[in-house]
Amino acid sequence: MGQPSNPDAVDQVRSSGIGVVDKSVAILAAAAAAPRTLADLVDATDLPRATAHRLAVALEVHRLLTRDAEGRFLLGPRVGELAAALPDPLVVAAGAVLAWVRDESGESAQLYRRDGNERVCIAAAERTHGLRTTVPVGTRLPLTAGSGAQVICAFSDPATLDGLLDGAAFTDRTLAEVRRRGWAQSIAQREAGVASVSAPVLAADVRLLAAVSVSGPIERLGRSPGSRIGPILVAGARRIASAVGV
Repeated sequence: MGQPSNPDAVDQVRSSGIGVVDKSVAILAAAAAAPRTLADLVDATDLPRATAHRLAVALEVHRLLTRDAEGRFLLGPRVGELAAALPDPLVVAAGAVLAWVRDESGESAQLYRRDGNERVCIAAAERTHGLRTTVPVGTRLPLTAGSGAQVICAFSDPATLDGLLDGAAFTDRTLAEVRRRGWAQSIAQREAGVASVSAPVLAADVRLLAAVSVSGPIERLGRSPGSRIGPILVAGARRIASAVGV
């Protein structure tokens, strides 16, 4: 593709020696950074207009690019579909750890990831016998109640929580305490009769990756389950972060 003469060009794309591939990747990289008109693509990639148009349209046919209401190119749905087909490293890392947390605590274990104003269960290890609280993978829960919600809110960027805590079942003071001790607990906060304990899975830069939790009936966990289960979850969260390697 050659070295772009435009200092704003997408010049981080390495040369593979296959020109059409390099040019297509440059277009995808430009569209990933921001929605682009054809003129924007030309400026960002330093490609001739006819080449940029031909490749962008071809990528659109394969749904790797799409267009917004203003006709600008942006990444298409096929990119997400391809990414979704790959194993989630966080889920892979959590599998054995959740089983360990379940066995150590005696309760069902879950892993939650934030998605906007909700948390999504992305992995779980259920008790094999006795009364249990089942949270199927894919379940969406609010960020306004429960120990998992407390952990996610406590370790999220405060700017992303604007207005969210107005209707929460916990307070800023609660979140400060969660940050101090490293785990959260809730008693019938989200669901009557259910207690839970959660801890944050943090990257090396203290960025929140997920919340690891256990949940079960109050009559079995008691009304202060954090003192017993909190350390198990903190250890499990560290194991998951270490296995992910971030």
